[in-house]
Amino acid sequence: MSDAQDKEYVLEAVREHDVKFIRFWFTDILGYLKSFAITREELEEALEDGMGFDGSSIQGFARIDESDMIAQPDPSTFTILPWRPSGHSAVARMFCDILEPDRSPHAGDPRYVLRRNLEKAAKMGYTYYVGPELEFYYFSSPEPPPVTLDRGGYFDLTPLDLASDLRRETVLTLEEMGIGVEYSHHEVGPSQHEIDLRYTDALQMADNAMTYRLVVKEIAIKYGVHATFMPKPLFGENGSGMHTHMSLFKGDANAFFDPDDKYFLTQEAKGFIAGLLKYAPEVCLVTNQWVNSYKRLVPGYEAPVYLSWARRNRSDLIRVPVYKPGKEKSTRIELRSPDPACNPYLAFAVMLAAGLKGIDENLILENPIERNIYEMGEHEREELGIASLPADLWEAIRLAEKSELLRDCLGDHVFKSLIADKKVEWEKYRAVVTTYELDTCLPVL
Repeated sequence: MSDAQDKEYVLEAVREHDVKFIRFWFTDILGYLKSFAITREELEEALEDGMGFDGSSIQGFARIDESDMIAQPDPSTFTILPWRPSGHSAVARMFCDILEPDRSPHAGDPRYVLRRNLEKAAKMGYTYYVGPELEFYYFSSPEPPPVTLDRGGYFDLTPLDLASDLRRETVLTLEEMGIGVEYSHHEVGPSQHEIDLRYTDALQMADNAMTYRLVVKEIAIKYGVHATFMPKPLFGENGSGMHTHMSLFKGDANAFFDPDDKYFLTQEAKGFIAGLLKYAPEVCLVTNQWVNSYKRLVPGYEAPVYLSWARRNRSDLIRVPVYKPGKEKSTRIELRSPDPACNPYLAFAVMLAAGLKGIDENLILENPIERNIYEMGEHEREELGIASLPADLWEAIRLAEKSELLRDCLGDHVFKSLIADKKVEWEKYRAVVTTYELDTCLPVL
């Protein structure tokens, strides 16, 4: 539909469903969902002109002396919130683009960062599709220590318990909001679960991922439990990832598919993979932005650490799934390093930028590594030229600071704000005396 048709649809839906409040959603640079509500009486004007707000309190947006911002709702994202009252004084939401007072895009808006990178891809003739797998844990409470709800493992069909109802209701709620779901299942860790969203274009998927994280938490609260997308909440158990499947299309044709290639991959696909492998360490600050992210990125827990690719091997950073070999529509690339606590707008943007850079630079893709890299010795990995991701947040910051690709992708505003924020996080973290230090050092030192 056109923008005018979208606006008319929103106004009609508000009347038909007796929507009283409309929440305007957007994110800060760290991926925290922000919201304020307007009444339906303000909606028609807001659809035309947006709503003003103070951006100085939003992480990474603006200083107090330049804080006036406009939240311009995107009517194509309108949906009613199923967990709020329905039939009378219902509540709906729309995602917003953040504008300056002169109505130019605000450089600190993560949605704009993704839009800008999608426009670059469009000029090259590409549409960028993604399908993320966001894993999470259920705990009995948000208070430490975390207490799990079950001891199930990967794909386990546990006897009917609370988690089964939680997952079922979450899927139904997402579908009621127009968000397609492909799979839902128990993951490897105890009380760890995964719901996979059906692939779509990257901007809509980033909106969907933000909605998904909120829905998971809302349904959990309804049942009196806590859901978390923390990358590594349990020592000795698998962390939670956001394995992201990607493809580029030119019209209806998959730009990654070559029926005559050994791996069914075009040169564009190989360049895209090579770009991801080359630049993954530089953009790790975005795909894995928290101190805790690097507790997940360690060998032995299905989390990718080493810069390599394969078709079936899950110890590699990048996998080319072979569920349907030789099928054009299913040919895609899976990047396994991102975690579900990232900002999806920025994460999808940097993945796209790295891949396109690989195509631009005509990077050569080395042969796949179809062995378990975790079982290799350090010397063997060095001989094969297999490097690794940053070991901690500080290393990720140092690599990001030097990255021209990251600066170009994010823009100066977000680039500088993100690095400044992450340096503060690192300084706070490294000054903390941990339980591990007390347990190991206090009795003997």
